[in-house]
Amino acid sequence: MLQGLPVLGQDKPLIRLPFTSCVVGTVSLPLLGLTTCIFISSVFHFEDSTDTHCKVPNYLPSISASISLSPECHIWRFCIGLHSAPRFLVAVAYFNLYKGHFSARFQEWLLSCLNFVCAITEIFGVLLLTYVSSNETYLVHKEGFVLFIGSSIIHMMLTCRLWLVIKKYSVIPEDLKSFHWKIRCLILNIAFCCLAAYFYWKHNMFCEPGSYTFFALFEYCVVFSNMAFHVTAFWDFKSREMVVISPAEYKDF
Repeated sequence: MLQGLPVLGQDKPLIRLPFTSCVVGTVSLPLLGLTTCIFISSVFHFEDSTDTHCKVPNYLPSISASISLSPECHIWRFCIGLHSAPRFLVAVAYFNLYKGHFSARFQEWLLSCLNFVCAITEIFGVLLLTYVSSNETYLVHKEGFVLFIGSSIIHMMLTCRLWLVIKKYSVIPEDLKSFHWKIRCLILNIAFCCLAAYFYWKHNMFCEPGSYTFFALFEYCVVFSNMAFHVTAFWDFKSREMVVISPAEYKDF
C-alpha cells in the first residue's frame, strides 16, 4: 500500500494565538521573576543580598545578588528558561518583518542581519548570567552581564535606525507610535546604564554609603527600560497571529 503526499489545504490549526499576547507574556515572565526575586531578597535575605566588600550601609540588593540566593535563583531560572523560546521566535519574526521591508535596500538589509545577530546574542547573554550565578563563577556571570548589556544597546540602536526608515514610508499610526517609544526607551536605557556604571565605580573606588544602593536602583531601571523596549513589539505585530498547525494526514491511494 503506497502512501501519497499530503493533501493540500487539509492542515488544521491546533493553536491560534494573537502575536501580541505572545509578546506581552514573554516580557511578563522576566518582569514577574525579577520583581519577585528582589522582593524576597529584600524581605527575607536582606543582609546577605546587600552585603558588599566595602561593608558600608546598603539598602537595595543588586540584580546579581537577588538572583543568586535560594529560592530566588530557582524562580529566576524558571522564568528566564520559560521565556527564552518565545524570545527566539520574536527575533525571527522581526527578521522576517525587516526582510519584507528591506529586500531591495542593501544597507538596511545588512543592518537587519546584524540586528538579528545582536538579538540572539542578547538572549544568550541573559541565559549565561542566569544559569551561572555570581556566587558560582563571578567572571563568567560578569561576562554574561556585559554581553547582555552590550548586545542589547546595539540591538536597540539598530532597531531604532531601521524603524526610522520604516516610519518614513508607513501610513500606519502604530508604526509611528512604536518608533517614538523605541527612541524614548533607548535614551532612558543608555542614561540608566551610565548612571549605574558611575555609582558602581564610585562604590568600588570610595566605598561611600549609599553608592551601591543607587547602582542597584539604576540597574533595575536598565532592565526595566530594556523590557519596555521589547514591549513595543505589541504595535509592530498588532495584526499578526501565531498559529500551530498539525501535520497534514497522508491519504492512501
